[in-house]
Amino acid sequence: MSEVTDDASSPVPAEEPGRQVVPLLAPRDGVPDVVTTAEGVAKAAAALSEGTGPLAVDAERASGFRYSARAYLVQLRREGAGTVLLDPIPTAADLTPLAEVINPLEWILHSADQDLPGLAEIGLAPATLFDTELAGRLAGFERVGLAAIVERTLGLELRKGHGAADWSKRPLPDTWLNYAALDVEVLVELRNVMAAELEQQGKSEWAAQEFEHIRLAGPPRPKPDRWRRTSHITSLKNQRQLAAARSLWQAREDLARKRDVSPSRVLPDSAIIDAATKDPRSIDALRALPVFGGPRQRRHSRIWLQALEDARALPDSELPPKTPPFTGPPPASRWARHDPDAAERLTAARAALAALGAEVSVPVENLVTPELVRRLCWDWAAPEDGAAAAIDRVLDAGGARPWQRMLTVPRLEAALRAAAEQKSSGDD
Repeated sequence: MSEVTDDASSPVPAEEPGRQVVPLLAPRDGVPDVVTTAEGVAKAAAALSEGTGPLAVDAERASGFRYSARAYLVQLRREGAGTVLLDPIPTAADLTPLAEVINPLEWILHSADQDLPGLAEIGLAPATLFDTELAGRLAGFERVGLAAIVERTLGLELRKGHGAADWSKRPLPDTWLNYAALDVEVLVELRNVMAAELEQQGKSEWAAQEFEHIRLAGPPRPKPDRWRRTSHITSLKNQRQLAAARSLWQAREDLARKRDVSPSRVLPDSAIIDAATKDPRSIDALRALPVFGGPRQRRHSRIWLQALEDARALPDSELPPKTPPFTGPPPASRWARHDPDAAERLTAARAALAALGAEVSVPVENLVTPELVRRLCWDWAAPEDGAAAAIDRVLDAGGARPWQRMLTVPRLEAALRAAAEQKSSGDD
């Protein structure tokens, strides 16, 4: 396993004031036509099979416009093959030839966890992965957005464009396609520079473990009680109002999923809170509220009113609690009151990890997830077989990778021991 080198030198220069940056305005080979047919997919697959090296990949979604996380445009680029822009909507049933060519390759993505689930839905998944955003984090870069890393490493300016646009729109404007093609234009070159940087810092093995973890992670699991994330939910005063908000939220979720529309475009959070607070008992009363009387909402009035009636009919035993139940440790701000010893352990652990992160130039959250640290410190009881082994078991069970455990277990052991000694001396 690689160790961090003492040499602070780096092949990647830090950002320099006044450094000349060249705008990257158009792909060197122009913007290709979008592939929309089975024949086009077959031709793209044949071209990519003739290329060499890893495959640059990006996908554009319609977050904020659509309910699903599906890809509405897929960008691919490989040395010797050029760039492919693929519309996966009309070609979804025709992607087998493409998958046979690109799935065995190494893929290069920026923030891969954002795009891999949607690509997997259409049968596209990499054999190996290189994530340039995560590489930047592990290399200690302060800014890890694609444009920032490209500017720092390659001296090129990727101008902000249409990443937050509605990519389900058809036809896609030419300016959007130019932007999309540029997102994979320099990924191969960027990957090579970042791989050299990680090698220089002795972090190549760390990165390999992280990339594999992301590749195999799959889509994130839905969080429980997602309805409690409704804006201003804490303004509701009692459990009955919370039940109304929950019922409206679920009705909105069902409708949004059915229509493949972002929930916020079906009904804004503010309308949910307003209806839960005022509890209208008729369609006329509902439509008298802001938003609900609008032309887009009127046709769903019966759905919203039924949601409110369902909440009103719930017995007290089925009402949601005023505060969400804890499935793990309570918020750290409450530890000092509930368990002062755990609070001391967490303070010591956080300080030790912060020092470690500074030493190896890796953000603390990439060394070990904060939630895992909280669980360790909250549940900690000195074991009989040695603290290091016990800490390693906890981190391993929580999904920490070997490189993370190698670095953090000794520091956490020392921190927990110091917290215990401080408590012991205080008791004396």
